[in-house]
Amino acid sequence: EVQLVESGGGLVQPGGSLTLSCVASGFTFSAYDMSWLRQAPGKGLEWVSGLKSHPPGRTYYSESVKGRFTISRDNAKQTLYLQMNNLKSEDTAVYFCAQFYGRLESARGQGTQVTVAS
Repeated sequence: EVQLVESGGGLVQPGGSLTLSCVASGFTFSAYDMSWLRQAPGKGLEWVSGLKSHPPGRTYYSESVKGRFTISRDNAKQTLYLQMNNLKSEDTAVYFCAQFYGRLESARGQGTQVTVAS
């Protein structure tokens, strides 16, 4: 059974930083493209960042987070990360990690809440 478990969310002041983690199990983590998605209160699901399995290390970011967020993975630990710096109030959302098969989302975690407020 594919499982994705996010952690690391919380309350942070504007300008602060957080690192989210997503531990994967039930599949060969290194073989899959992975992404972070988010859903802000009252809004739809938004793609935030992606990391390809092949070629290794290829990363993608939405314009809203480019230059502030960094996605990475540790295949040995089956873990996906999202380092978030210079957080803004508009980054407040539930953040999900997701497994992708090509362009299709094939699994998603339960999410972790990130709240940016003073």
